[in-house]
Amino acid sequence: MSATLAILTIGVVPVEETLPLLTEHVSAQQITHISLLGKMSPDEVRSEYRVEAGDVAVPTRLQDDSLGMLSRAKVERDLQSVIEVLDNQGYDVILLLSTADIQGLVARNAILVEPQRIIPPLVASIVDGHQVGVMVPIPELMAQQKRKWQVLENEPYYVLAHPWLATDSELISAGKTLLEQGADVLMLDCLGFHQQHRDLLQKALDVPVLLSNVLAARLASELLV
Repeated sequence: MSATLAILTIGVVPVEETLPLLTEHVSAQQITHISLLGKMSPDEVRSEYRVEAGDVAVPTRLQDDSLGMLSRAKVERDLQSVIEVLDNQGYDVILLLSTADIQGLVARNAILVEPQRIIPPLVASIVDGHQVGVMVPIPELMAQQKRKWQVLENEPYYVLAHPWLATDSELISAGKTLLEQGADVLMLDCLGFHQQHRDLLQKALDVPVLLSNVLAARLASELLV
């Protein structure tokens, strides 16, 4: 029997561009996408996952394309519940397609692929001393991104650039800003960035561009045997 994969996302995440990286190894019929909050209205999400005193907030894209700042503890609690259900259903691989700072998730039987845990050390080994420039989509993610990339030998440079709102020329201008600061590798660490953004920047700026969701998908695909 072919391996089965569950793609687990927190909010509204289009996974269509990730699927071709996975269907090289497994048929689309063997892949299931579950969104924790995707079927909930923004009001329901903000009510059920409101940030309490002492909570850490994680930003998430909601049904109406707005940004929800949600309780990390509540999101982690409910993601773990979904993982347990998927585990009991016999999925071989569970891919958490998220760049949020989510921690403490476990799967008993399935292989759980967590980009937050896997991607930073992988990128650190790839760039090996090069100067990385990171494109961050929204100011709310800047502090998280700076914590995340502390594993790099050289402290990265950062610039704000939104994958849906910025024009091609604005993305290229943001990339040029990073290069002018000294970056020689660009990192696109947001699920809104896709391969067309990487191709655009590589062609315009002639530098390597790493895409976190592609790295995560390729890692997951290697487990689908």
